[in-house]
Amino acid sequence: MTDLAINIPNFGHDTTSGTLLAWARFAESNGFHAVTISDHVAPTPDVTRAYPGSFYDPLTLIAWLAGQTRTLRLATSVLIVPYRHPLLVARISAMLHEAGGGRFVLGVGAGWSRAEFAALGIDVAQRGRLTDEYLDVIVAAWRQPRLTGLRAGSFEIDDVSTEPLPAGGSVPMWVGGSSPAALRRAARYGAAWHPLNAARGWLLERGLPQLQGESERLGVPVPGFVPRISLRLSPHPVPDADRPYGTGDVAQIAADIGTLGDAGAELVVLDPNLPAGHPAPRDTGREMDELLTVQAAIS
Repeated sequence: MTDLAINIPNFGHDTTSGTLLAWARFAESNGFHAVTISDHVAPTPDVTRAYPGSFYDPLTLIAWLAGQTRTLRLATSVLIVPYRHPLLVARISAMLHEAGGGRFVLGVGAGWSRAEFAALGIDVAQRGRLTDEYLDVIVAAWRQPRLTGLRAGSFEIDDVSTEPLPAGGSVPMWVGGSSPAALRRAARYGAAWHPLNAARGWLLERGLPQLQGESERLGVPVPGFVPRISLRLSPHPVPDADRPYGTGDVAQIAADIGTLGDAGAELVVLDPNLPAGHPAPRDTGREMDELLTVQAAIS
């Protein structure tokens, strides 16, 4: 059976540290394998249309939740790599890995908001290059107690201590994105590929074969597969034409999870968050009930 995770809402007008702790405890007490948490640093209007209200930093939140839970995996989905100095990300992620007993997963991506990049003084056109260069530094910092002679973006890294190093020389990493560059990045760095709301036909017919091809080209094992899909439970079946994964009645969604599991998904992340611009206030009780309904259908 494919394990399930929940993308919990670390944003919103009614979101507090208390509601986020309630989500984590709900997930852990009901047998969900992990929770994932989104990232934005300087939410601009294009971001707040999708993520309104207060936005809680994922790394700070995960550090707190790690001390409030025991078995639940805690992942970023996804940390926008160019927004932070790579040595800082390497150190924080290594500490979260240690403090959480190996339960932390660093999900990474290149970002998308042109306005947010501008607010942070980063050239959005360079985000792919910066992501690759920063990931090189992060991975090196996990493996070596001292870095010297490295360059990433505008940073010169020379004679810098990196300890504490994570156990085993790495932190589990999921690599998000569906572009050719993202698939190359997933094959090169990833413990798993983490596509977000990928189209049904493309995912199975093109995305996974491209991932396998990139892995073969690099001579590395094909990484795992951890897709995130929006949960939109309907009381009635939804026509299959252009139906996204996770949308439909409970039988359709259970079948979607089965299809993804058959394709190699070790974990499927269910995202109950409302679509951008949705006028209705969120109903946390209903969202939790829907998650339990889907979980029961695949048990």
